[in-house]
Amino acid sequence: MSAALKQVIENIEELTSSEKALVAHCLISSLEVSHDESVDNAWIELSEKRLSELGSGVVKGVSWKEIKNEVTG
Repeated sequence: MSAALKQVIENIEELTSSEKALVAHCLISSLEVSHDESVDNAWIELSEKRLSELGSGVVKGVSWKEIKNEVTG
């Protein structure tokens, strides 16, 4: 086991749920070596839906500062 993995495992309980989700996302993303066009299409669909929701006022945007404050506490 590498020192980096050992450190992550030993400190995993100190992470917030958001931080754990980010680590999981990064790990899963690093495994994706092939390009899947259906995934790209799903992201395009989702981003267009979210843009429409923002434009119509159904949802409110959140600033990067607010996101960063929530993640870092």
